[in-house]
This record gives sequence, structure tokens and C-alpha cells, in this order.
Amino acid sequence: MNSQHVLVVDDEPQVVEVLKLYLSREGYRVHTAVDGQAALDAFEAHAPDLVVLDLMLPKVDGLEVFRRLRAKRALPIIMLTAKGDELDRVLGLELGADDYIVKPFSPREVVARVKNVLRRAASTSAEDGADKPIVNGEMRIDPRTRLVHVGDRRVELTGKEFDLLYFLAQHPGQVFTRAQLLDRVWGYEFFGDASTVTVHVRRLREKIETNPAEPQYLATLWGVGYKFEKVA
Repeated sequence: MNSQHVLVVDDEPQVVEVLKLYLSREGYRVHTAVDGQAALDAFEAHAPDLVVLDLMLPKVDGLEVFRRLRAKRALPIIMLTAKGDELDRVLGLELGADDYIVKPFSPREVVARVKNVLRRAASTSAEDGADKPIVNGEMRIDPRTRLVHVGDRRVELTGKEFDLLYFLAQHPGQVFTRAQLLDRVWGYEFFGDASTVTVHVRRLREKIETNPAEPQYLATLWGVGYKFEKVA
């Protein structure tokens, strides 16, 4: 099952449902929104890997949504524009959109564009050294060797403990709920209790924190979730 998440944003419910159907068939986890504010909320809730974004949106217009999303995180965005809206298309591309599709379009075309943009993003990340070690304070996380060091001390982690730590470290400052972490780290087919995340966070703190009761790296936002803190 494809673990990549796609957020589809369009004020036409029929367009949203058709794209959700076609993308889901390709194995993508699809989330939807029909206005700008809902798009921003869905982005925070689901941390998508790619956004398909219509520019004509109620509440918060598409270009403003685009700007806010890119201010939060560099992620691929494909714009949907009405035929003849050249100005919006040019503005979007100047802001850094990865691709654009003019309405009316074929759902199969959208799926093909999503695949191409995600493939290109993955290739670019690899070329830019996305698998380079993450260094934060005294912590060093190396995804190639799957080794973690805090200062001169090597930290022995289980496979899933490493996966969880590395995922959070890839998104510093971003808060994830337990449900989101189950989905993104454990995977679509995991049906265990959400307390699994709590247990793994506790074990990680015991291994990486100087004082687990006052964590420096793995912070808890009570009633919300967990995040990886940047340390000077």
C-alpha cells in the first residue's frame, strides 16, 4: 500500500470526489478540502506529501493558501486553474508551484502529474542529500547506517524506535498526533492501540534524553501530540 498522502483542494465537491477516487485507486492516502481554511486545517492534521490546489477558493483564496503552506514546509504543490486564468497561473509558478493543470482536465492526467511530481521530488531530495545525517544539538541521526549518537554515546534503538525518531526529526517543530504517527511510521495496515506511540516515545526518551522527565528533544503537547525540538 502506498503510504504517501495527497491533499486535494477544490471548491467543487464533484471534482474532489472524482480525484479522490482515482488517486485512491493508485494507493495514495487522499484527504480533501473544499475551501481555503479547510485546506489549511487539513494540512496541519494530515501532513500531506503533495497538495493538489485549486486557486479559486472561498474563505481563503488559493494563492494565499499556497503562500501559507510553503511558509510552513517545502512540499510539492500542483495548481488547478480555470482555462484562461493565465495571470493566476503565472503568479503560482513564480511562487514556486511544481506543476499546473488547466480545467477541464482528465482525472487520469492528474494522477499522472501527481506521480511525476512526487517522483521528481524524491529524486531531487536524493540528489540534495536527503539521506544525510540529521544533527541537532549533541544528537546525530544517520539514516544510511540507522545509527544514533548523543555526544560520544551510541544509542541502541529498535527498528521502530529509530523510524519514529527519524520521522519526527525530519519535521522539526511540527506536532503529530498519535494517530498520525501510527499512520506515518507504523503504516496503513497497523491496527494496534495508539498507546503504542506513547510507549515508544517513553522508551526513546529513556535512551536519548539526559533527563527523560524534562525532555530536550522529544516534546509533548498535552492533548495534542509530540514534536521534535530544534536544539542549539
